[in-house]
Amino acid sequence: MEAGLFDLNRQLEWLAWSGLHVTGWKLIGYTGALMFGARWLVQFVATRRAGRPVIPRLFWYMSVVGSVMTLSYFLFSAKQDSVGVLQNLFPTFVALYNLMLDIRHRGWRRDRGTH
Repeated sequence: MEAGLFDLNRQLEWLAWSGLHVTGWKLIGYTGALMFGARWLVQFVATRRAGRPVIPRLFWYMSVVGSVMTLSYFLFSAKQDSVGVLQNLFPTFVALYNLMLDIRHRGWRRDRGTH
């Protein structure tokens, strides 16, 4: 593959000062992993506010985006790790399915007070 301006496997020079080898794909993977992990903070805050276990729609959006980003990293980066693909493939479909059910059950524009 020709190394062009948008080669996501190339080291990002503006992060070279850190001593880490960071590529565009790694940034996508890091962002996806952070998003996938941060969804639990969203769920925790919603549960605290409601006083009962709640899974807000934002949880499912973050699950889908985080899964797709980490799946993309493992599929398209130089790493191409089949373990990472398998690890992220199932959660992507489960999150999409649950988001679809949530939208079907509550509609696109649900009341803010309902969870």
